[in-house]
Amino acid sequence: MNGRFPSEYRQRIRNRLAFLYGEAQADALTDHLLEKLAGFAPETHPAPPSLWRERDLLLITYGDSIRSRDETPLRTLHRFLTAHLGDAVSSVHILPYFPYSSDDGFAVIDYLRVNPALGDWPDVEAIARDFRLMTDLVINHVSSRHAWFQNYLRDLDPGRDYFIEVDPGTDLSQVVRPRTTPLLTRFETVRGPRWLWTTFSPDQIDVNFQNPKVLFEYLDILLYYLGKGSRMIRLDAIAYLWKKIGTPCIHLPETHEVVKLLRDVVAQAAPDTLLITETNVPHRENISYFGQGDEAHVVYQFPLPPLVLHALYTGDVGYLNHWAANLEPPPPGCTFLNFLACHDGIGLRPLEGIVPPEEIDRLVAGMQELGGLVSWRATPDGGRAPYELNIAWFSAMQGTAKGRDGLAVERHRCAHAIMLALQGIPAFYILSLLGTENDREGVEQTGAPRAINRHKWDLDALQARLADPHSPQARVFTELRRLAGLRRRQPAFHPDAPQQVLDLDPAIFAVRRQTESQTLLAFHNVTATPRLIPLPGGQWHELLSGERVEAEIALPPYGVAWLALA
Repeated sequence: MNGRFPSEYRQRIRNRLAFLYGEAQADALTDHLLEKLAGFAPETHPAPPSLWRERDLLLITYGDSIRSRDETPLRTLHRFLTAHLGDAVSSVHILPYFPYSSDDGFAVIDYLRVNPALGDWPDVEAIARDFRLMTDLVINHVSSRHAWFQNYLRDLDPGRDYFIEVDPGTDLSQVVRPRTTPLLTRFETVRGPRWLWTTFSPDQIDVNFQNPKVLFEYLDILLYYLGKGSRMIRLDAIAYLWKKIGTPCIHLPETHEVVKLLRDVVAQAAPDTLLITETNVPHRENISYFGQGDEAHVVYQFPLPPLVLHALYTGDVGYLNHWAANLEPPPPGCTFLNFLACHDGIGLRPLEGIVPPEEIDRLVAGMQELGGLVSWRATPDGGRAPYELNIAWFSAMQGTAKGRDGLAVERHRCAHAIMLALQGIPAFYILSLLGTENDREGVEQTGAPRAINRHKWDLDALQARLADPHSPQARVFTELRRLAGLRRRQPAFHPDAPQQVLDLDPAIFAVRRQTESQTLLAFHNVTATPRLIPLPGGQWHELLSGERVEAEIALPPYGVAWLALA
């Protein structure tokens, strides 16, 4: 049985399943998994020599971030991407595009259908043919309207044993929480009232991975997404996957083993696929999902957004410099996903151990003055602490600790240039790319703080803004596209190219990137004061202006210079 799989591969799968579910079930579960993989022919999607290159840039978007009255949102998105971003973006993360009941897609009702309000599977597959598609595997929980949960309430299969029942008197004080909502939610079932584990909200019911049937449900979903053309799989909220009462229920060894198993599965089914973990936690915990190079291919660089924001707000790169200079390179075959904004807020937990609490409080107050909101998390002592800032990145760029000014576009460009210059794969959030400000109306309509950065653009209104060269949207879009286009032509910006952070001036974030074919220096002024930077010996080609410089380079307020050794 399953003779086409190497014995080493079969043994590795068996060892993982034995660790998760015990020796007694390991052989049967292994055979079952390999039977599922037998239908995949990896030679049709062979692994390239490298899974990433300097040309790679990811766009993060909802399926309906841009809307048109004349067609489904996914078709509008595809048309906008090909018309405006085909020369700048290689990959697209379409946030959950399935039927859902809450959390803007992350309470999934049906994993195998496309939300008809967005389009259909042919629309998704069309985008996947032109761009590398990232799809969310929302793996920790399902919507309360999912068929599994509705079956649970009726004591039917599949679903009757897919969820985590807990006596409400159980001591759960050790559990790490990302929310202030109750951990347990009461539901009425045909067997009477039951209290179930709900990490994120009462509408998002955690599934029980201690039941191997749940694992195999998600393996089927994963393989289905691969079959539809997805070549980047984002494991949403993966850190909370496995629960053991009496532990923090975050980053448990079993959770890491599930990630390793999923890595093994995609390596066999579609070797050109990237596995990405989403773990908005302190840095050391976050990078644990690289494992020994056998877990996630890509890990989000969660400290980067708040550190860049702090540097630009204060005009001091000290904390950003120290963190970046001490950043250990990822294991071979792994890399970071660098980003500044996404559909969620700007996480503050990744600053723990990097930035003092009083500085975090100062940043929180500053963003509130710029119209931002704050989401909170519960602490073990029964209190609360700031979990994330809810603010559109372009709104966060409207001022500094000195107050508002007219330099938002310049600051916005500088921030993204820093992100683009660092080791890893860069990612733009579509609303940042379009210079979108806070959507307070969205917050009022939904009551959700994160709606502040989930604006929906009307295509005609957006195109009118982009056609006006003086609009903030046109200025931001033009500058960021130009930076992206320039970056993808530089060998030294390959995600694997080493980086060296240069400690030159509290106002300057400087990094050296180098390959055998190119030496590149990237300078970024995080203040409104011009700076003059002396250069190492040799002739340098300033890539943004096209000029040749030797002894020094002048940086205007929030100026950027990328220099290649001529």
